[in-house]
Amino acid sequence: MMDTIIQSLTNFVVLHQRVVDAFVWSILGIASLQNLIYLLQIPVAWWALRRYSLASDTEISWQTLLSDTTLPVTVIVPAHNEETVIVESVRGLLGLQYPEFEVIVVNDGSDDATLDVLIKAYDLKEKTRAYDETLSHEPIRAIYGSTIYSNLVVVDKASGYCKADAINAGINVSRLPLFCVVDADSLLDSGALLRAVRPFIEDPLRMVAVGGTIRVVNGCETRMGLVQKIKLPGRFLPLAQTMEYIRAFLMARTAFSQWDILLIISGAFGVFRRDPVVEAGGYSKNTVGEDMELIVKLHHYLCDQKRDYAMRYVAEPVCWTQVPETLALLSLQRTRWQRGALESFFKHIKMFLNPRYGKIGMLGYPYSFLADVLSPLAEVTGYFLLTIFYLIDAIDASFYFAFTGLVVFYGIFISAMALILEEEELWSFPRTRDLAQLFFISVIENFGYRQINNVWRVIGLWQFLWKKKGWGPMQRQAFQSAPKSNDSNG
Repeated sequence: MMDTIIQSLTNFVVLHQRVVDAFVWSILGIASLQNLIYLLQIPVAWWALRRYSLASDTEISWQTLLSDTTLPVTVIVPAHNEETVIVESVRGLLGLQYPEFEVIVVNDGSDDATLDVLIKAYDLKEKTRAYDETLSHEPIRAIYGSTIYSNLVVVDKASGYCKADAINAGINVSRLPLFCVVDADSLLDSGALLRAVRPFIEDPLRMVAVGGTIRVVNGCETRMGLVQKIKLPGRFLPLAQTMEYIRAFLMARTAFSQWDILLIISGAFGVFRRDPVVEAGGYSKNTVGEDMELIVKLHHYLCDQKRDYAMRYVAEPVCWTQVPETLALLSLQRTRWQRGALESFFKHIKMFLNPRYGKIGMLGYPYSFLADVLSPLAEVTGYFLLTIFYLIDAIDASFYFAFTGLVVFYGIFISAMALILEEEELWSFPRTRDLAQLFFISVIENFGYRQINNVWRVIGLWQFLWKKKGWGPMQRQAFQSAPKSNDSNG
């Protein structure tokens, strides 16, 4: 049977050598273009991080942020079945270093004890509060206020079966000019909100959205809703994701922000000006990638309105989030991310290579087409078919191993550059052992982990074509508590 298949493939290659050559060079071209963009990101990210960090830690900067010019912020926390983590997450948010803010937790029809543990922990009492009804969402059943914290509000609503529905309800209930969305399984550094709002102060007329860095909390020690000790996860999958997040945020989003082609601000942590978001229709409920969809929708709407605007990514505000620790959950997440990216891309396809939409249309959208549509298909089919072509002598060994080496080498090189930027500018990992471990992971991930991620992305493409809906099951685990100090004054 196998001999027959190999013979058939050999005959096809002999008869269609030009087709095979065109395919091989197309795969090589896509990989080379992607790697070229990675190379361009490195100096841009280094310059941006260097420029920002040199200015951001000055006493003058902090005094400005703590002055009357700082805009009040509503922190919106969409929560569905988050009883394991919600109390500690809210506790951390209530301790943020910021002059004026409120926290609105939106209980989106949870069928666990999410609402009950909040009522008990924060002594919630039902209250009357007027709210806007501009954005659509499922009905609000009750609004609660805390007798302990005057700036804590909990909204209980019918389930909208999507995160976007809960966030829209939170925006309607909010009253302040800025809002920040934080996932219920995430923790913010105490100064994260203060730093994230800085671009709104520096560019008050144009700034509409700011994103911050997302880091992996798995393995870290926490107390009172704050990360007390940064530690790497003990398992391979969250370790590999730690390296992925460093690459994605420290390099890619920093560079795209500088190029004014930022197409996504992570749903785990982003700050937005309320008015333009409401004008654009709020979060879309017909996608599993509501975070990317909102940013693309804002670009589309504001360009159509011929408004001068800006969006930024700032590296120093850090949000710590849980990541999947099993292949099953990780595959669900990655196929969902791919579906969400494709939904947004094709929903706003009008912007693709359209000069009316400026840099987003002419640079941002073509890159999205390369990264989200072409690259996963090219890499998966490249590994598979080039191996077949090599085995039947359709391509020579030097080309096959050169292609494989190119992919692996660039993967390691980009990760190493990201770690160097991390150590030079942010110093998030104080132990040399941690950096060595991450570098080791950046090598290992190229032999299996990277390939299976691209397979999941191709599956996500298939699911998109077949119009699959829904998020799939989500699981949370309690944050790892830091040991209590035994120090005493005696």
